[in-house]
Amino acid sequence: MYTQETYTPRVKSLYRGTQAIWYIVTFLEVLLAFRLVMRLLAANPAADFTDVIYTITSPLVAPFVAVFSPTYLASGSVFEWTTLLAMFVYFLIGAGLARLLAMGRPVSSYEAREHLVEQDSV
Repeated sequence: MYTQETYTPRVKSLYRGTQAIWYIVTFLEVLLAFRLVMRLLAANPAADFTDVIYTITSPLVAPFVAVFSPTYLASGSVFEWTTLLAMFVYFLIGAGLARLLAMGRPVSSYEAREHLVEQDSV
């Protein structure tokens, strides 16, 4: 298992790296959630806050625009499937990067052996 010696500066930097990844992903998810809700509730695009959210998030949803057509609802409301897809993809990218970074942490021989046995049994 882990001893005090395994908590090296490298482990701390890996931990901080995963924290940074999740901070960025959470920030992007919140911005995209604002966009999703504002489009759903037909927020006034001339309002400064709405304009800022749309301006910041437009490049984030741009790669997904052609995937799905938006669903137009009553009184100007729009459900943007592309925004939902963008949220899902960015979450998966963040999770993958965090897992990749976490692979750099030290592992004891016992822990490695246990995980290999577990993988062999699958």
